[in-house]
Amino acid sequence: MRNGLLMIIGSTLLLTAGCATNNYDHAADGAGNTPRIDRISAEELARIIPQPVAKLSLDDLVKLSQAGNNAEQIIAQIKATDSMYDLTPSQSVELSGKGVDAKVLDFIHEQRELALRNNLADEINRREKQKQAELARLKNRLWQQQRYYDPYCRGYYGLTPYGYGGYGSRFGSHFGLGAGVGMPLGCW
Repeated sequence: MRNGLLMIIGSTLLLTAGCATNNYDHAADGAGNTPRIDRISAEELARIIPQPVAKLSLDDLVKLSQAGNNAEQIIAQIKATDSMYDLTPSQSVELSGKGVDAKVLDFIHEQRELALRNNLADEINRREKQKQAELARLKNRLWQQQRYYDPYCRGYYGLTPYGYGGYGSRFGSHFGLGAGVGMPLGCW
């Protein structure tokens, strides 16, 4: 009796331990492979990152600030000239020391950050559309293979069990067997 009780307890513990150590990864595909992450190379990153175009130079910003223009006027001129800057922290400190308003510097940094985010989002969307198109192409190819090799879709020697011809139009006047109710959904 004692041995039987120990066997039941031992098998219960083994079963529980086996259930607790399931290494199933929900992010993995059916083969246990984790999904591949596409990395952006340095060349692609250089292509994605917007290049700074300073039609209104940093010296012009200093001159406008020293001439008594307020921050809104300088920001309006930056927008009008469609200038973009890639300032380092030391350049920002230097411009601030020369009298450029903090609102102008904040605007410059915010515009740069927004441009970076937009370009990266566009690249991610482009890659996602490319993957979706590839997935749709693979699904279509698999569906076509299924239609070709499935005897219920294609039929033998032009005879189908659904009353429609296996070759040609699905509503064509072909000889067929069966009640003619319709073809399975995957065969359309």
